[in-house]
Amino acid sequence: MSEVLNHFLKYISYDTQSKDEMEAVPSTEKQKILAQELALELRAMKAEDVMVDDHGYVYATIPATTDKSIPVLGFVSHMDTSPAFSGAGVKPQIVKNYDGNDILLNKETGLTMKVSDFPYLLKYIGQDIITTDGTTLLGADDKAGVAEIMTMAEFLLSHPEVPHGKIRIGFTPDEEVGRGSDFFDVKGFGAEVAYTVDGGGLGELEYENFNAASAKVKVHGTSIHPGSSKGKMKNALLVAMEFHNMLPAFDNPMYTEGYEGFFHLDSMGGGVEEATMNYIIRDHSKGKFEEKKAFILRVEEYLNNRYGAGTVEVLLKDSYFNMKEKIEPHMYLIDIAKTAMEELEIEPMVTPIRGGTDGARLSYEGLPCPNICTGGYNYHGKFEFVPVQSMEKVVELLLKIVEKFTER
Repeated sequence: MSEVLNHFLKYISYDTQSKDEMEAVPSTEKQKILAQELALELRAMKAEDVMVDDHGYVYATIPATTDKSIPVLGFVSHMDTSPAFSGAGVKPQIVKNYDGNDILLNKETGLTMKVSDFPYLLKYIGQDIITTDGTTLLGADDKAGVAEIMTMAEFLLSHPEVPHGKIRIGFTPDEEVGRGSDFFDVKGFGAEVAYTVDGGGLGELEYENFNAASAKVKVHGTSIHPGSSKGKMKNALLVAMEFHNMLPAFDNPMYTEGYEGFFHLDSMGGGVEEATMNYIIRDHSKGKFEEKKAFILRVEEYLNNRYGAGTVEVLLKDSYFNMKEKIEPHMYLIDIAKTAMEELEIEPMVTPIRGGTDGARLSYEGLPCPNICTGGYNYHGKFEFVPVQSMEKVVELLLKIVEKFTER
């Protein structure tokens, strides 16, 4: 069994699902259990400066093996899995020498991952694919990244003859709920530049991401018995429906791709007296992002004029911004990663992230931090999978990036 696979299977056995709407970081204490395990492993590898802070962030150093003056390079991944789908009791299945057919995930339910739904499976014919049994997510987002960094660290720490500068490692909690960078110690981390290892299929390389905000909408109604409600009832649910229907119908993740932004209704609930809706707002263009936020506030104003002041309350909060402007002065990071991929016969795919990473926030805090692939697909759900050979190739890629960085 390959080292990276060994690490990955171990890490996905830990339930590290984060939780929305929590003030504390980490949002779930169970994330700290994996954090402590990673620290134990790093100490056993003879990494230096290993620590887990009060918020569950893991930091470590791979010391330099050369006197050459080389900027400190960082690698970052997150430990938590998405609240969107259970990450408890993951039962991984390894489909060896994949033959290109549909993959039966669960014999009891008949759940099948179909090539017609996921045609990129065909890229991995002949490889070994790790799937779930369809009852949980897999956790490749981002335990594949964690495993790849740990395998890289293990190699470098056991081969001091390989020349490289000082390398810093960081593992974060709560990335999936947008708080992975809240307490990241950028100054203490001490890297001049870094990469997050949190992308998708082999070859993905990203330095653009969405500008992101959340909109919490609360609608206040008036509940009256329906038998005597004429002229008196104000149904919060109907006002909420009206609110949603005033948003542009095709600015919806169902209809968008590439650089196109959206309003996404993530959850809703309530009754006649009160209703709530939670949106995420995304756009790569800063101008269009600001327009979307302004639009949702105009809808609030219109409905309050129609139904009375205070009927609708919108709480807008920025989450992160497009890191492109912070990476562009350091485009050598992209050039190094592309060259490293090409030398390993990996086709570079420079694409915009239709989401965000810890690196977006870290870039705005002074740590330029583009994102590279982990090899996984179909994150946050039961069809998540990752080819073993892709994870092995990403480990090679990280080592090649270290090599290229050392040669600069």
